[in-house]
Amino acid sequence: MTASSLQGESGPGELGIDALCRLADVSRAGYYRHWRASAPRREETALRDALQRLSLAHRRPGYRPLTAHLRRAGWFVNHKRVLRLMHEDNLLCQRERPFVPVTTDSKHGWQVVPNLARGMALTGLDQLWVADITYLHLAEEFAYLAIILDAFSRKVVGWALATHLRASLAIEALDMAIAARRPVPGSLVHHSDRGVQYACGEYTARLGAHDIQPSMSRVGNPYDNAKAESFMRTLKRDEVNGSQYRDAADARVRIGDFIEEVYNRQRLHSALDYLTPEEYEQTLPRSRAAISPPAISITETCP
Repeated sequence: MTASSLQGESGPGELGIDALCRLADVSRAGYYRHWRASAPRREETALRDALQRLSLAHRRPGYRPLTAHLRRAGWFVNHKRVLRLMHEDNLLCQRERPFVPVTTDSKHGWQVVPNLARGMALTGLDQLWVADITYLHLAEEFAYLAIILDAFSRKVVGWALATHLRASLAIEALDMAIAARRPVPGSLVHHSDRGVQYACGEYTARLGAHDIQPSMSRVGNPYDNAKAESFMRTLKRDEVNGSQYRDAADARVRIGDFIEEVYNRQRLHSALDYLTPEEYEQTLPRSRAAISPPAISITETCP
């Protein structure tokens, strides 16, 4: 009997290491030398297996969220080791595609409002929503995704996908957010870029009907809308890049699943102390009563 065969011999209510070593004519020191040499290899193999499973389950997340997932599962591991293993096993995320079509047309005659979001100290949900639009490359055309994000919890509260850039795309996402959250009138700032979809009369009328204060970024300053931009980068990295969508309907189903099930309910955020947006919102007090949406009267038409 060898030292390696001893490792599977001892269990609850069975012979101890000393007795097994005597039966096998193996020294106790020799057994532990073999154990120290082989146990780390088995531990790393198990860790690599767990890392592979998490990478498949969470759609190419970064190494820091994967480290948090591993710790939740009981592994004692730091982010540097996870990054090394991901590099060795080719699990790192794909690079973003360089081509970016224009989604913002700020040369229009509609009113541009000041940036009210800059410097806001958020203390709860539905105080600041941030909005943005990005493109999606389908098999034979482009589609466009409009989103609205709660800046406090990072949760996507409204979204819409279409093959056009008309204002109705952004309005559909806004209507979803209002129906889902029913913000208290006068308590919410809506921040976006200066694009015509957000500046036009129909969109601003929708905001005014719910007493939501509009806010817009400064010219050429993407940092003013950094949280929305960050979500778009996550979407492209974790879902869009490497995926092929047949058409807008296929993209709507798959990206909707990513937003609702993966991003809002599974993806861990370092800014939220490695909670998901849904988990983070559940830790917050719920004291607001639901507010019925007011009636809307639109007199101006957007492009």
